[in-house]
Amino acid sequence: MKILNDLLNDVKILHTHGNIDAGVSSVSLDSRSILPHSLFVALVGNVTDGHNFINEVIEKGSKTIVHEKDIEDFKSGVTYIKVADTHSAVGLIASNFYGNPSQKLKLVGVTGTSGKTTTATLLHQLFRNLGYRAGLIGTVVNRINDKEEEAHRTTPDAVALNELLAHMVDEGCEYCFMEVSSHSVSEGRISGLHFAGGIFTNLSLDHLDYHKTLDNYADAKKGFLDMIPRAGFAIANIDDERGEYMLSTTKAHPYTFALRKPADFNERFESKLIGEFNAYNLLGIYATAVLLGQDKAKSDEVGSPDSFVKEFRDKVIEIIKNLEAVPGRFQYFKSESGVTGIVDYAHKPDALENVLKTINNMKGNGKVITVVGCGGDRDKSKRPIMARLGYDMSDILILTSDNPRTEKPEAILEDMRKGLDGLYLENKVYIITDRGDAIEKACTLASSGDFILVAGKGHENYQEVNGIQTHFDDMEELEKNFK
Repeated sequence: MKILNDLLNDVKILHTHGNIDAGVSSVSLDSRSILPHSLFVALVGNVTDGHNFINEVIEKGSKTIVHEKDIEDFKSGVTYIKVADTHSAVGLIASNFYGNPSQKLKLVGVTGTSGKTTTATLLHQLFRNLGYRAGLIGTVVNRINDKEEEAHRTTPDAVALNELLAHMVDEGCEYCFMEVSSHSVSEGRISGLHFAGGIFTNLSLDHLDYHKTLDNYADAKKGFLDMIPRAGFAIANIDDERGEYMLSTTKAHPYTFALRKPADFNERFESKLIGEFNAYNLLGIYATAVLLGQDKAKSDEVGSPDSFVKEFRDKVIEIIKNLEAVPGRFQYFKSESGVTGIVDYAHKPDALENVLKTINNMKGNGKVITVVGCGGDRDKSKRPIMARLGYDMSDILILTSDNPRTEKPEAILEDMRKGLDGLYLENKVYIITDRGDAIEKACTLASSGDFILVAGKGHENYQEVNGIQTHFDDMEELEKNFK
């Protein structure tokens, strides 16, 4: 049991009612997970409002309620803490409950439209190969050293996040590399965390269904770099038009990397990874590793700091040569018939453009056949853009379903088709609702030397329709059609 008053450090409290020295057994955001003496934080969400479940959680044994809306009926024996914003408060409360684990390791966040998963995952891979104990929090998987557990969202909620970080500390992790989504910044999921550093990869059209404007989206990303303390570092890709803006108000030490202009980090190294987008990812990884190495040289007994940093850089460059691709990120195989199949998570316009640009540079005399869809209940504005990119950069385009969720697949495909109005479609564009059938069609159209890109799902192994997930794996489908 923890003491409630100890969990309220740095929380901006408007009013309290009850005993602030009450015992707290757990912190919960979900009325279904309440235990006796749980502290319940009532979050106002897009779909549900935690304030509607306050009486229910009290009946289940919760003795502390953190809320932002007024309470009219105070229950005996229950402590009420009113705050201005429960989303901001929960991160601080969760950090305090788990002993502020982010202060006990070097936590590095990665934000940007594309490249978060690759950058965070390869940083974890790099530091494990350097011999350090390290954790990973990301879209595909969470890792504590080499132990994996499935990830359910890019950035977990504040309670799950701090619990995971506490487990990493218990397992001796010195570092943790974490994807930071714009949603997590806006919703306060990372409040209360202490970041040693942060990386901005790039910014392009995405999540406008949530943020409404590109400027709001950019400011959410920037908000992460702004929260890094003075002792930390903030690294930005300044080939991106918003890169310098991202560093404009950070308190942290600012650093830049680029391929096309002078920057703090320009480096040449070898890698098995393909594509210009991966060159940016690797440069950001290299910059981060060097800064962490410099920090270690200052804080540890390493003999000569200059010698340590040089040896550390050399090791980093050597290990980068052999870093393995992340599942579902430009994952490819070559069939016995000479067709190259590629699966990539590209579900945003810039990501699709980058992947297709890379394939077109590789294809020689072969054709590029692209299979792509757009997710349901997500930003509709990108649908015609995705279709037009696929048309312009492919020899054959097949539009299909990709997690339609609660929308009709045909309606999503019609939104995509609008991006092709006035264009010649015969023998160039196919619209096939069933994703398995679409991949099969691509395989029948392909000949030796051709490239098939199946874009949008990447590492995902399911298709979601009306809230039900059924097994579906793009790579499995490709390989099945070439057996």
